[in-house]
Amino acid sequence: MKMKMKMNKEQVTVGLISFAHGHAYSYAKAISGRSDVVIAGFWDDHAERSRGVEEQLGMRGFDSLQALLAEDIDAVIVCSENAKHASFTRAAAAAGKHVLCEKPLGLSISEMEGMIRVCEDNGVQLMTAFPCRYIPAVEEAKKAIDRGDIGEILAIRGTNRGTMPGGWFVDPALSGGGAVLDHTVHVMDLMNWFVQSEVKDVYAEAGTLFHPELEVEDAGMVHVRFANGVVASLDPSWSRPRSFPTWGDVTMEIIGTDGIISIDAFNQKSEVYADPATKAQWFYWGDDMDAGLLDAFITAIRSGAAVPITGTDGLKSAAVALAALESARKGTPIRLEGN
Repeated sequence: MKMKMKMNKEQVTVGLISFAHGHAYSYAKAISGRSDVVIAGFWDDHAERSRGVEEQLGMRGFDSLQALLAEDIDAVIVCSENAKHASFTRAAAAAGKHVLCEKPLGLSISEMEGMIRVCEDNGVQLMTAFPCRYIPAVEEAKKAIDRGDIGEILAIRGTNRGTMPGGWFVDPALSGGGAVLDHTVHVMDLMNWFVQSEVKDVYAEAGTLFHPELEVEDAGMVHVRFANGVVASLDPSWSRPRSFPTWGDVTMEIIGTDGIISIDAFNQKSEVYADPATKAQWFYWGDDMDAGLLDAFITAIRSGAAVPITGTDGLKSAAVALAALESARKGTPIRLEGN
């Protein structure tokens, strides 16, 4: 492995690869006002989307990925369609750039293992974008669990229910799957983080219940069993209607031997009812989870410390989502390899 981690730079220069995922806009906003970050520009393989980013954000657009990677930048943020995560990460790593990659990290175990390996071989860091770790309620729950406030975890029940996003998210060639793949990974990462044990078995049901025109699933129930005996269930669906105040929710109930922790991740909000909007609206006043994610990435790259959410973390959560899809197809539990 080539070692390149030690930087201790006052400023980190970043490039963005693709604005296919909406998180690219919030990530750009989160770092644009920082004195320790310089945004060199972006590249997007979709010409119309690229023009829109230039007009909306006034950011420099590059004509090719190679041109962006040839710049003197330290890191890139990959927010492309899921099917392109691996190739863009490999290209960035080969160019010696650290990578923050949107979730799910990849669409197969071998693909993700290759992403991790190429970053290691080129001495760069690979971080998976799981901003939910930086939600205040989640951070406090983690502290309480680590203190032993609820004893040993026995079971977890979670939800990540959103509205159907449309676009490339419902194109299996670009997304790799629907709601189960899209929404399992966030809460599964939190479960992995809390439980600190490997997932052993996965059983899932999935279907297209709310939007019959789709080629991908929009609903599912995922059940997992960890090696230490903890059991968990998760609703990763696109079941929220367009009239829902926001895109969706993230909730968890963590049951321990000595107590229970309930998380409503987006409950730091004001509810607004105004006729021009035609529906209720939520205005979130809590800490910005995307800003927390970007701060962790930039701080690690700038100081030379290890990133807090690794490529391996991304692989572990995506492996459960992929096993859930396989379980739903076969109608049987899936044993995760090596566990």
